[in-house]
Amino acid sequence: MKSKCILISGASIAGPALAYWLHQYGFDVTVVERAETLREGGQAVDFRGEAHLTMLKRMGILDDIKRHRTPPGPLILLDAHGAEQARLPASFTGGEVEIARGDLSRLLYERTRDKVEYLFGDSIASMVETSTGVDVAFERGAPRTFDLVIGADGLHSNVRRLAFGDESRFVKSSGYYVALFSAPNHLGLHAESVLYSEPGRGMLVYGTRDGEANAMCVFAAEPLDYHRRDVATQKRIVAEVFAGMGWQSANLVAALPDAREFYFDTIGLVQMDHYTKGRVALLGDAGYGATTGGMGAGMAMISSYVLAGELAAASGDHSVAFPQYEQQIRGYAKACQRVAAGVGPFFAPSTAKKIQRRGTIYKILASRLFVGVLNRMTTSAANHITLKHYVGGARTGA
Repeated sequence: MKSKCILISGASIAGPALAYWLHQYGFDVTVVERAETLREGGQAVDFRGEAHLTMLKRMGILDDIKRHRTPPGPLILLDAHGAEQARLPASFTGGEVEIARGDLSRLLYERTRDKVEYLFGDSIASMVETSTGVDVAFERGAPRTFDLVIGADGLHSNVRRLAFGDESRFVKSSGYYVALFSAPNHLGLHAESVLYSEPGRGMLVYGTRDGEANAMCVFAAEPLDYHRRDVATQKRIVAEVFAGMGWQSANLVAALPDAREFYFDTIGLVQMDHYTKGRVALLGDAGYGATTGGMGAGMAMISSYVLAGELAAASGDHSVAFPQYEQQIRGYAKACQRVAAGVGPFFAPSTAKKIQRRGTIYKILASRLFVGVLNRMTTSAANHITLKHYVGGARTGA
């Protein structure tokens, strides 16, 4: 095996999923993660369509995900008065099975923690590729050399910056921003989600298993000036944008200062001509992801399966495996990104007329006559790949 020792940056979903498969094929794997511990909570992620379920079954994790699943429920679109405008089936937002991101990350970690090396509280400071490997300097740990480095470290990938260049070259804003935060469940929501929109801004709210609620706020804006780690400024931006909004938004925005969980970012798409360079490869959101709506968890785990399988099939020869990986994933990634590009306009249509039209269209699609069409629409991108079998490192086709 040519490339035996592999470093993965990122321990959320893509990283541990790749580590699982690489270990299955006999690679030595190290995972480095900037955070001190696994990140808990986060938005729910879902799996839908035959490709997703096939991958989960081959990994042997589907039953575990089902045991920790979030309860399925409909998405209720509200009109300008807060009354129900349309009710979409649970499969629209939750697919066949949905799970909290933190729960999925923990399941993947538990399956790999005794088989691969995890370095929490550290990050890659620099990388120098040589003819035989990649010399890696860490921010805290001693320098080491690896055969390959994989960036599975998200939209703001450190590995991508070090190997390919500044983030501004690759992350393209859609003109929308998203915030996700925890709040008291004043609405008494359980499995259902509700979405209220006004021109240029929308707020989705759903209940959580611990009795709280999560609010997801989406709004259109020109590029904003803030630091990624300045949470106070980010909360202020959200409060100002959603001030004066109707329905229950005032109560929800009031929870922002004390929110136990908070996330804020531009809704962006990563656009790259290549996902690999020399001995470095990008995986999932780092190479072809989206902030939200691009089926990130499913895409991350499928691309992990493909990358590990191709490396095994090529006996660790990255010069053979990386082009095969890119060829298989590119079309799939583009299909998922087309879905992500519609997140902003769906949550926050630009005019009252478009909000009304959205309700009318989805009320028709959710009807008994057209619900099959709606289900096919929500699984089309997820199924935009045929998974090969990799048995003992040999590629055997679909």
